[in-house]
Amino acid sequence: GPRRCGPLVPQRRAGRGVTELDARGLLCPLPVLRLRKFLSSAAPGTRVALIATDAMAAIDVPHFCAESGHVLISVTEIDGATRYEVMRGAAFGCRAPA
Repeated sequence: GPRRCGPLVPQRRAGRGVTELDARGLLCPLPVLRLRKFLSSAAPGTRVALIATDAMAAIDVPHFCAESGHVLISVTEIDGATRYEVMRGAAFGCRAPA
């Protein structure tokens, strides 16, 4: 049959190298602070999924992405939580030389 590329690791990485940050049960601004902390040390183009149950994240996450130059790829509802997939933008004060 078709060969699989390595074992499936359910917890930390989901899909194509997307790190998941589980912020279920945390109240804003904690979910966004987790996201900011992760992205601040990630390379541009890195994808991360934040999973949050706080309804305020629906406002805070898009606002944070717009403010910081990150890309909000998708928002999906899963098991009473919301999954925000974000791609690290190139902004953030460490611009590549022109």
